[in-house]
Amino acid sequence: MNTMAENRTAEPLTQYVQRAITRVRAFDRRRPLPWDLLVTGFYVTAALIDFTSGGWKTITENASLPDWLILSLSLGFSVPLLWRRTHPVAVLAVMVPVAVVNSATGAMLQASLILLVALFNAALRVPMRTLLWLYGMVLVPFVVAAFRYPAEQGPEQNLVPAAMSLALSAVIGIAVRTRKDYLDSLVERARQLEVERDQQARLATAAERARIAREMHDIIGHNLSVITGLADGGRYAAAKSPERAAQALTAIATTSRQALTELRRLLDVLSEEEPTTEPDLTPQPGLTDLTRLIEGVRTAGLPVHTTIKGTPTITPGRQLTIYRVIQEALTNTLKHGGPNATSHIEMSYDEGGAVTVTVTDTGRGGDLNGTAGRGLPGMRERTALYGGTLEAGPRPTPEQGWRVHLHLPEEPPQ
Repeated sequence: MNTMAENRTAEPLTQYVQRAITRVRAFDRRRPLPWDLLVTGFYVTAALIDFTSGGWKTITENASLPDWLILSLSLGFSVPLLWRRTHPVAVLAVMVPVAVVNSATGAMLQASLILLVALFNAALRVPMRTLLWLYGMVLVPFVVAAFRYPAEQGPEQNLVPAAMSLALSAVIGIAVRTRKDYLDSLVERARQLEVERDQQARLATAAERARIAREMHDIIGHNLSVITGLADGGRYAAAKSPERAAQALTAIATTSRQALTELRRLLDVLSEEEPTTEPDLTPQPGLTDLTRLIEGVRTAGLPVHTTIKGTPTITPGRQLTIYRVIQEALTNTLKHGGPNATSHIEMSYDEGGAVTVTVTDTGRGGDLNGTAGRGLPGMRERTALYGGTLEAGPRPTPEQGWRVHLHLPEEPPQ
């Protein structure tokens, strides 16, 4: 029980320390000068305390050195640390001659250990090749001290520990630098992933908008064209045949309800809130719905003839494409074909799954119906999804009217 309680208290303490370190680092990145002044002031104070207290005399090889030289050496080791991060090479270039004088005169100040701090900071920032010759340069004062005042066992007894200490300082700096570079790469990778995620979201949004625009165009455009045709027919029939006018009104109401149902189902995907009712599971229209589509167009006043060759064995997505292309072609004929236009639909299915659909009419033709809106581009986009081709344009003279030709190739094997 006690161990569990200790673990519960240790975790918040660790998080607190981590947050404190993060704040200190953030402050240091924004304002590096206060931290540099604090570190430099600490080492300057330590060096001056060693000088004023005479502590340097306990390890020196020459206790008769003048005070001004000891003070100069102490400041020469500590003050350059203020620029250790911005100019690491220059700092070592200043400190190494001071260290050589320190070793040659026998002062042997403990402040010379500040070279380890300067070398550590150089390892954080300079290239590896530069660090190698900086290491050799920093080693010079210790070589001078080893041969100027050798130990009883020989110069190597002083030189080897110094070389190992300098190497350890450089290795620690390299390790810290490697970890920092690794963390920076992770942060950059996370940033790139966020950018890619946002781009994918924008692309998905654009694709969904295009899909919704196509569906709304097909649903609203077609049904409004049918309603317009029924309304025109009902107006002419009202004076002579009230029963025909009533039938037209009934057909208008039925078509309007169908359009509203399909529109609500489509707009449900745009709702930001969770749906409060069960979702509409009505499937997208396919080839079985063509009969109802054609009957609605006939009711609106456009005679439609159909010719079918073969047996359809295609996927629902390709069926939806065929349905929408035929729907758009008939809608354009209703809108632009004129009062005496007729339409003919010819569908051919191959055993391999290839489909050919040709929709022709005897309307006025001439202009590219639908090019000013989304009709023709929508048909081309749907066709391109399945690698098909779509041709739309006036029928060749002397024939009059419009022709839409759709071909979907065989489906690739699963």
